[in-house]
Amino acid sequence: MIILGIESSCDETAAAVIRTDDKKHIELLSNVIATSLTLHAKTGGIIPEVAAREQVKFIIPVIEEAMKVLQNPKQEIDAIAVTVGPGLIGSLLVGVETARTFAYVWQKPLIPVNHLFGHIYANFIGENEIEFPAIALIVSGGHTDLVLMSSHREIKWLGGTRDDAAGEAFDKTGRLLNLDYPAGPQIEQLAKAVKKDIYHFPRPLVGSADFDFSFSGLKTAVLRETQKDEKMNDERIANICYSLQEAVFDILIKKTFRAANKFGVKSILLGGGVTANQTLRKKFESAISTHESSIKLFVPDKKLCTDNAAMIAAAAVFNNEKTDWKKISANPELYFD
Repeated sequence: MIILGIESSCDETAAAVIRTDDKKHIELLSNVIATSLTLHAKTGGIIPEVAAREQVKFIIPVIEEAMKVLQNPKQEIDAIAVTVGPGLIGSLLVGVETARTFAYVWQKPLIPVNHLFGHIYANFIGENEIEFPAIALIVSGGHTDLVLMSSHREIKWLGGTRDDAAGEAFDKTGRLLNLDYPAGPQIEQLAKAVKKDIYHFPRPLVGSADFDFSFSGLKTAVLRETQKDEKMNDERIANICYSLQEAVFDILIKKTFRAANKFGVKSILLGGGVTANQTLRKKFESAISTHESSIKLFVPDKKLCTDNAAMIAAAAVFNNEKTDWKKISANPELYFD
């Protein structure tokens, strides 16, 4: 089975082609992404109207480029998968309406995909043998969520952020430190030169019995530190980046392992843009090693952590709810329910 995936939930315009067999092993044939990041970097954040206009510009060229791996796309593609939410309504509409058009003209089934599930299913691309039950941690600019997967059909949301997402805390800190948008990769690089957690910022909700997160208080602590009457030199900026990263990752790891132990899982799956951070990956690996745990950790390739269409097509393989194109619509508020 060959699936064309389309993703346009935010500022990336993406298309991918995957092939899957009867055992649902996923082979990635193409994965094309166009981004309007340079435009948003100038304003320090994403402007929805600008993102949507760029989506319109890129959507057809990106799809055409992704389909070059096929000799006759119309005949070879078996289904089309598209992100229907959550995301920016203008951006979502570009992808959804394009997918609806292809489905109608080519008479192909259309599979609506929740963007958040896409981040989870990026882990299923390739030869990974993931065992259930599993805990999935999604960490991005807009979401921080823990999900229990008993099977592909039994997925339960355990908790999420009550305010800022982890990635949002990084970006807001970046603005305080005059770093370019998005700030996450720069914070990771600056933190590499630091060895000591000087500021030891608070870890909100780290000891709570639930699986919720909160990062607004952490962001406020960083703000207070930047407002002190001290010179904001490179060393101080690097120390703040390190201490912020330590606080965020400490919360993520402790909450995830608390859930993993409670539900006796065999696998931990990471997904979302923040999980491209190599320090976070190493800390999860270290935690498993320290506890001599038999839990297996799965993290997508770095290029599959940020928004992409391969993960959308992969999610469609396991949640194959083919829908008439006339019944598909964008839902910017879509969540795990």
